Amino acid sequence: MMNFELTDEQQSVKKLVKRFVDKEIIPNIQEWDRQGHFEPSILKKLAELQLMGVCIPEEYGGAGMDYNTLAIVCEELERGDTAYRTAVSVHTGLNSMTLLQWGAEEQKQKYLVPQAQGKQVGAFGLTEPNAGSDVAAMNSTAIRDGDSYILNGSKTWISLCDAADNFLIFAKTEHDIGHKGISAFIVERNFPGVETKAIKGKLGIRAGNTGEVFLSDVRVPVSNRLGEEGEGFKIAMSALDNGRFTVAAGAVGLIEASLEASLKYCHERKTFGKEIGRHQLVQQMIAKMSANLEISRLLVFKAGWLKNQGKRNTKETSLAKWIACNAAFEAANDAVQIHGAYGYSDQYPVERFLRNSKAPVIYEGTREIHTIMQGEYALGYREDKPLRRQLPAWPFEEVSVH
Repeated sequence: MMNFELTDEQQSVKKLVKRFVDKEIIPNIQEWDRQGHFEPSILKKLAELQLMGVCIPEEYGGAGMDYNTLAIVCEELERGDTAYRTAVSVHTGLNSMTLLQWGAEEQKQKYLVPQAQGKQVGAFGLTEPNAGSDVAAMNSTAIRDGDSYILNGSKTWISLCDAADNFLIFAKTEHDIGHKGISAFIVERNFPGVETKAIKGKLGIRAGNTGEVFLSDVRVPVSNRLGEEGEGFKIAMSALDNGRFTVAAGAVGLIEASLEASLKYCHERKTFGKEIGRHQLVQQMIAKMSANLEISRLLVFKAGWLKNQGKRNTKETSLAKWIACNAAFEAANDAVQIHGAYGYSDQYPVERFLRNSKAPVIYEGTREIHTIMQGEYALGYREDKPLRRQLPAWPFEEVSVH
């Protein structure tokens, strides 16, 4: 049975992250955003709070908390700024949780443990210049050569490209069988032939590190292949279930931030002799934000509850991501409208909220992709089958590290 009341532990985590965001991010984010500066010390401080592996079992260096606690962390981080929620989404959701789900024990000990402890940072490399929603169009290759693979290609729009120690890279081991020819590899930054370059001039998430990864004859040990040859597409899609979950949770935080800023301004600003919050059309925008905040949070928690049960949640996570990200974009847009001309200036945070809110309706499945997915689920054209490997259900068994 689903319980919508936060546990004492979840309430404590929420307060912890809220204090962290209010102290470390909010006072600095305006200047970091203006400069396009990603502050790596934030990740180190999150690691000190055990928040880089919040839902990874203690056996593998994590905090051992449930998946909805991860959602709470992402919600609070995005209340500060999307850039640092994105960092946790990529490091934990796309990379570390995928290693937990698909990794061999040796891979978990070598890569997952230091990542969960925050001693190393993980990134995710799926998108290419000509392969976004159409994953099977990727051109990156992985050719078997004895006990290694030789990887060539490039990835783009890779969050944490310059900050990551390890990349989860997808490349084709076979070319003529579409997505069935994709395999997954753990690639270390210090492997010869790996280079990265940041992307400048972004509309939003300017305080985040986003860029390209170039692979030139990179020799990767066979032991660094994640799963079997040809399982890369399944691994990528399961990773997106985790990443989309954290993106949806972050969108809840952006709705909340937009609402908080709007409520404050509604009480401060007066027109025609009364607070602007007294005007009905302003109340309409506030009411929509409030409703979407509750709806989105409930959808996220339902997906998290399924994760806690160890159940497939592709449909529910897609729905949460689609609804919450659309709602966050609308909330940020309305927040700018409520602020009027001031909303168009970085004197107030709402213009940053609006710029940041656009990316999540594009990445990790565009809103159009999720719309089609939900239509196909409703019509019975799409059905989820159990994966060969599922995320472990929570609470995790307490097992000592080998």
